[in-house]
Amino acid sequence: MSATSGDSSDDAAGPAQSPSATTRTLTMQGSRIDSRELFAIEREIIIAHGGDNYRLRLTSQNKLILTK
Repeated sequence: MSATSGDSSDDAAGPAQSPSATTRTLTMQGSRIDSRELFAIEREIIIAHGGDNYRLRLTSQNKLILTK
């Protein structure tokens, strides 16, 4: 099973030059996604959930922080 991740927001650099605007395929093993795949390009991702955006960040101490 795989999940597709992408960001449809328009950046000033344009979708072709922004890594966050790229569509990626993530590998899932059951209900598990390896965090190395999530943070392969950047140390922060945005999760859209129920009309709200949440920010998931990877810290310098390799910990995860989720904020609204």
